[in-house]
Amino acid sequence: MPGPPRTGSTVASSTVAGWRLGRALGRGASSAVYLAERGDGSTPVALKLVALTQGDAEAAAAFLRQAQAARRLVHPDIVQLLDCGVEGATGWLAMEPVPGTDLTRYARPSRLLPEAVVLRLCERMARALAHAHGAGFVHRDLKPANVLVHLPGDVVKLADLGLVRPVTAESTRTGVMAGTPAYMAPEQLAGLAADARSDLYAFGVTLFELLTGRLPHDAPTLGELLRRVTNETAPDLRALRPELPAELAALLSGLLERRPERRPPDALGVAEALHQVRAAQSERPGAKSRR
Repeated sequence: MPGPPRTGSTVASSTVAGWRLGRALGRGASSAVYLAERGDGSTPVALKLVALTQGDAEAAAAFLRQAQAARRLVHPDIVQLLDCGVEGATGWLAMEPVPGTDLTRYARPSRLLPEAVVLRLCERMARALAHAHGAGFVHRDLKPANVLVHLPGDVVKLADLGLVRPVTAESTRTGVMAGTPAYMAPEQLAGLAADARSDLYAFGVTLFELLTGRLPHDAPTLGELLRRVTNETAPDLRALRPELPAELAALLSGLLERRPERRPPDALGVAEALHQVRAAQSERPGAKSRR
């Protein structure tokens, strides 16, 4: 992992490209995120450091191209990329800091959010995803860990610009498998290029998990996961939550279709469908008391 040594949850007076690093916010296999500031009184940022191959000029150039393109994504429910660069073998992304936590907190059986809250959050996620798709971007790694929320402040943000990149002939030709297997569509697991319909599958997995506290498909190995995702139909939502509406179960079934052409055509339509389900639920007798 790139970046300076840590002491507890902070880093010991280290800087990257002029950014003074503070508290560690998160860490992955090849990246880390810190609260950082310039020291000139400007607003602190969330600085993501990404490990690049030492001396690989092509990788550094590709990182910068992708990051510069991602700066075009401006939407209230997408984490804004403010600046980017490369220093040595470390790429850096300066992003707006977002309060709260990620949605993995609410994807556990003991901490599931009320249905109305899940539908509202996911409707906003779908609209943000539609904006990204409309701008020519595919997320490729949509999952609860990449959605930041602050419920008291009504904040929802799609995150992780490390994998959000423009769809180009180059990226399609390479066919690199990027993402988290449990949330990847069958075509991604098979090594094919992801597109907007692949994001909709991942959105469906996320929605299913937020409503049930479990994944539609789970397996101890990648090979077994691939077999199940490729050959088995996802469980019916109402087999696990029979009190939920049939319309919601049907939408989820469509999102989790194994064949991409059978999934909903676009994220905006998914957002509208969620809005309709939420509106219908709010009109049911006793709905206010259940929320």
